Amino acid sequence: QVQLVESGGGLVQPGGSLRLSCAASGSIFSINRMGWYRQGPGQQRELVASITSAGNTNYADSVKGRFTISRDNAKNTVYLQMNVLKPEDTAVYYCNALIRTTGSIVYQYNYWGQGTQVTVSS
Repeated sequence: QVQLVESGGGLVQPGGSLRLSCAASGSIFSINRMGWYRQGPGQQRELVASITSAGNTNYADSVKGRFTISRDNAKNTVYLQMNVLKPEDTAVYYCNALIRTTGSIVYQYNYWGQGTQVTVSS
């Protein structure tokens, strides 16, 4: 069994900052890509940022220059530093990871966290 547990969401004023964390635990053999997605009210879930095990990153155009994704491979944890937050960043943020488990190292499976609410409002 694998679990992804997110933390760090909350209410922040426009222009403020938040840092999200997501820790993976359980029967993990290796983690390939980790990322953050978000889903705003009435919107589809969209990719915010992703990072490979080698540290290669990818960002949505809407967050480039404001958000930074990073990871600590020793802790199986991914972070999302969000700066200059805007009201349109309001959404539930979900952690995602592509993981090989110790019970099945041949295949990679996609795992999701439970989501953390980020609200940007004055």
